[in-house]
Amino acid sequence: MLNEVVEVLKKIESYHFEAYVVGGFVRDFYRNIENSDIDICTSAKPEELKKIFGDNITSNQYGSLILEFKCKKYEITTFRKEGRYQDNRHPKIIKYVKKLKMDLKRRDFTMNAICLTSDLNYIDYFHGRDDINNKLIRMIGKPEKRLKEDCLRILRAVRFATVLDFELEENLKNGIKTTGFLLNNLSYFYKKRELEKIFLCSNFKKGVSLILELGLDKPLELKNLDKLVFTSSLVGIWAQLGVVDVYPFSNAEKYIIDSVNKLDEKDLFDPHILYNNQWTVLKTSAEIRKIDVKRLEDAYNNLPIHSQKDIKISYNEISDFIINSQPQEILKDIEHLILSKRLRNEHNELLNYIKEKYN
Repeated sequence: MLNEVVEVLKKIESYHFEAYVVGGFVRDFYRNIENSDIDICTSAKPEELKKIFGDNITSNQYGSLILEFKCKKYEITTFRKEGRYQDNRHPKIIKYVKKLKMDLKRRDFTMNAICLTSDLNYIDYFHGRDDINNKLIRMIGKPEKRLKEDCLRILRAVRFATVLDFELEENLKNGIKTTGFLLNNLSYFYKKRELEKIFLCSNFKKGVSLILELGLDKPLELKNLDKLVFTSSLVGIWAQLGVVDVYPFSNAEKYIIDSVNKLDEKDLFDPHILYNNQWTVLKTSAEIRKIDVKRLEDAYNNLPIHSQKDIKISYNEISDFIINSQPQEILKDIEHLILSKRLRNEHNELLNYIKEKYN
């Protein structure tokens, strides 16, 4: 991949423009970690880039360009400075500039403002490599001012501290404590996206601790965060936080969250509970309650039936045999008795029971 990146940079440079890789790719390249998300900054303006790359480059909704080159995609932005921000998220004005350093000043953290040249040399105006070496997340500029500009940076700081296992620089930490309330203004889509990256991380306990320490649980509207139990699925984590009616979830996610919450304090080993719930719901509930999942799975697998289709007498057979009957009610009756082990799931035994009770 690096060869293709260098080729893109050199192609832009061949037209007498500057071009550098910047952001997460460079941060991780310095740390000898692979990253396929490549951002390029350049002195070339969008119309000039379109002349260079033709139909291989398109605009995206965030004001940058997407280049498709040798089956890989690169996000390219022109050197810019941002004017005053509105809604604690978006700059009112974007102005193209000629100097790389001016562009880098608008970026969030020092570790994300390191550039890589086409000769694989670093440009590091803000000593980001020193901060990486010290495992420190430091903001470019005054933290409180930068966080007020774009409050998403608050969650990004916590996410990076969690995923990279870095520490927040003290001024940044204090700035987050002061500006954390601004998360009330951030869309639930962005809040959910950042939180899920934290929850998916093996180091998620650090992220949870930081959210609590920095007082972010209230503006994030997260309940019971101090009692959070890790589960193998994200939906299991969300089920514990009391936000199903606040954050955006799919209907499938809502169903699982509601079902898990309804099982709170229910006996998961009750055959009727096992029978009437999806395995995903049962497993998630067991993980939250720290119940042995393997033992629960064995109990689930050993149920005499898992659906009415397993009952060895059919709806149509009951209809034919018992005139003026309600086959579904009869099926529910024998379903209950089979699960309670008061009736064996054998055709003749079921038939005899129906004859005696309903004929």
